[in-house]
Amino acid sequence: MIRFLIAFFALLAVPAHAERIKDLGSFAGVRPNQLVGYGIVVGLAGTGDDNLEYTVQSMKGVASRFGLNLPAGINPGLKNAAAVMVTAELPAFAKPGQRIDVTVAAIGKAKSLRGGSLLMVPLQGADGQIYAMAQGSLAVGGLGAEGADGSKVIVNVPSTGRIPDGATVERAVDTGFATSEELRFNLQKADFTTSERVAQAINARLGAGTARTIDGVSIGIKAPQGAEVRTALMSDIENLTVVSAEPPAKVIVNARTGTVVINSAVRVGPAAVTHGRLTVRIDEAPRVVQPRPLSNGTTAVEQQSNVEVEEKANPMFMLAPGPKLADIVKAVNGIGASPADLVAILEALKEAGALKAELIVL
Repeated sequence: MIRFLIAFFALLAVPAHAERIKDLGSFAGVRPNQLVGYGIVVGLAGTGDDNLEYTVQSMKGVASRFGLNLPAGINPGLKNAAAVMVTAELPAFAKPGQRIDVTVAAIGKAKSLRGGSLLMVPLQGADGQIYAMAQGSLAVGGLGAEGADGSKVIVNVPSTGRIPDGATVERAVDTGFATSEELRFNLQKADFTTSERVAQAINARLGAGTARTIDGVSIGIKAPQGAEVRTALMSDIENLTVVSAEPPAKVIVNARTGTVVINSAVRVGPAAVTHGRLTVRIDEAPRVVQPRPLSNGTTAVEQQSNVEVEEKANPMFMLAPGPKLADIVKAVNGIGASPADLVAILEALKEAGALKAELIVL
């Protein structure tokens, strides 16, 4: 039997409910920023890069900062060091001195970063500016063990680790929300109806003309200058409630897993549907034939095939205009359709114009 996952509303129509504006989107500029840096992890137990050229160059650069110059042609033997990429996410309004988590991942032949320490790494934003400095001991969730004969066991990913509070913010990102001409609220999903309802809710709370709909995503909001005033205003707006628009009608079918997702907006026009199943069965029963005595014959295999065709016809059923989800599920389950059969039925209904929804087949 096909498994049905009914999205948004189980099998019955559920009345629309109000949502907070803060759950529908976010204010422009109030977002995190990605940071990245290149560095060296030291203190590994022989699981490092083992003298990769760029790791050696990096270590020479680090050593030179402390007045130590390695002679040319000297192999430093870097089995206990690894070149890594360091990534972090700088939250909105993060201030200098605050600390953020960082993720460290090996980029060379290092087998494990367990027990390593990250040397000081500057973390840059997309504009090339340094926004944080990272350093510290790694917490690695994975592990690896290798025997002398080459056999090995790896649990999770030992070549990636994290440093909780491993970076210190050095520069704040100017969001511009305190000095911009107007605040702009962006919906997570474009919808003209929801956008208009958000603007109406803000105007009802703060006065006509305060908010205007720019498009299906953005709402412009007039606000006085100043961080303190705008912070209070944004808090008030975020907690207003709005009844969001009903989502577009969609039917998503994954024939491989037999999963069908139907949301509450799906409607089916009047249609008559029947579904038949054709089964072809071939049984092979080879028989060994022995030659007659003194005939100089040889033993042979005689093929015997039995071919049967069975067609199972199901009665036609009628879909009334605009049935509920429960009616659609009951009708399809009643004919015992397989996932592949259901895809064919839905495609036929779509072609006939009876399925009032977008059909997505995975």
